[in-house]
Amino acid sequence: MQFSGPKRKKLNLVGEQRGASYPHSLQFYLQPPSENISLTEFENLAIERLKLLKIVENLGVSYLKGSEQYQSKLENEIRKLKFSYRESLDDEFDARRKDHISHFILRLAYCQSEDLRRWFIQQEMDLFRFRFSILPPDKVQGFLKDSHLQFETISKEEKELYSQDILDSSPSLSGNKYELDAIYKVPFADALDLFRGRKVYLEHGFAFVPHQDIVSIILNDFRAKLSKALALTARSLPSVQSDERLQPLLNHLSHSYVGQDYSAQGNLGKISLDQLDSLAMKSFPLCMRQLHKALREHHHLRHGGRMQYGLFLKGIGLTLEQALQFWKLEFIKGKVDTDKILDYVKGTHYQLACQKFFDLTHNVEDGMFSLNHPNQYFLESQKLLSGGREVRKESSQPEVSQAKQSVQKTANSASLPASLDSTLEMEMEGLEGYFSE
Repeated sequence: MQFSGPKRKKLNLVGEQRGASYPHSLQFYLQPPSENISLTEFENLAIERLKLLKIVENLGVSYLKGSEQYQSKLENEIRKLKFSYRESLDDEFDARRKDHISHFILRLAYCQSEDLRRWFIQQEMDLFRFRFSILPPDKVQGFLKDSHLQFETISKEEKELYSQDILDSSPSLSGNKYELDAIYKVPFADALDLFRGRKVYLEHGFAFVPHQDIVSIILNDFRAKLSKALALTARSLPSVQSDERLQPLLNHLSHSYVGQDYSAQGNLGKISLDQLDSLAMKSFPLCMRQLHKALREHHHLRHGGRMQYGLFLKGIGLTLEQALQFWKLEFIKGKVDTDKILDYVKGTHYQLACQKFFDLTHNVEDGMFSLNHPNQYFLESQKLLSGGREVRKESSQPEVSQAKQSVQKTANSASLPASLDSTLEMEMEGLEGYFSE
């Protein structure tokens, strides 16, 4: 893709050429654009794509993905932004061209860090899932072939032979054999997610996947390819950033994807340790409330839980000294089996459940705003509970110095067994680094 002035080369495609360029309303983005575009178009396409992905994110928080409301609202928004979405529309060349080029532009902006890549991949996957869900059944095979995916449908004889086993093993089917329009025979290794959830029938090393479930396998492949592509893009980014025309725009795009940075140091010292239990009941999202509860009950969290909860505590205002005191006091209270931390969440729509839980417990209207981060949940809760005022620290100032003394005393205590002291060092590994960033 080249960027130039008014003399840029334009593709003048007509008829079959236009259709051959973008045969489907969705794609794996395997080939980068080859035409020249102006800097003005470059910027406009990037902004339009970013708008689309933010809409995808917000709707995914506010509605159950795949539900009728979600599908209807997302289709309307895609239509407004003039992106491709329907395979059956007569001439979608311009919309598909816009979709293709804008995707590759945002790759340049969102390959720069792990957080940016994670966000970009998630929104692109949700957009892909929606487009695939409305792809006409007779177009699926053509799309799979064009995307170099070797998924073949089983024969009528195999369908008749395994129909009952497939129905019994596939929760997405209601049990009626007439639902078996298309069954794909997929290598076992490509269907691990379905197998892990006991949602697929296996026979002789192959998974027999109904059309309703094939999207999960396609999405895994899409995610793997996009993740690899972003890594390769990041390697070549220095040469792109050397262009003074593009660098400011790419930096602006990459800083406008999630809003507030909750890792900032502005909140430090605004809460005290004796407030944590009451704040947990009033303003913690369920995920952090359960981590807090588990830590108080078992005096231990797994590594991932410690990192997540540690970052959350930093974001709501706990200082490094307070955090070290809090974790060490909990860890020395008891020795527990690290393999028994409880599974508190039964469903899979965690973010949507969190949003609904906030609305109900704080008596606010549905869709008033979208929650995208545990620390955002805490800040919005505190704003509502305090009438819009910022959180105030309720305890006296000497606590910080006392916390330092307590931490030092705990760390140097000769009364602690050597094995426990060694364990504490391992458990605290990484936490101090997060608070020092």
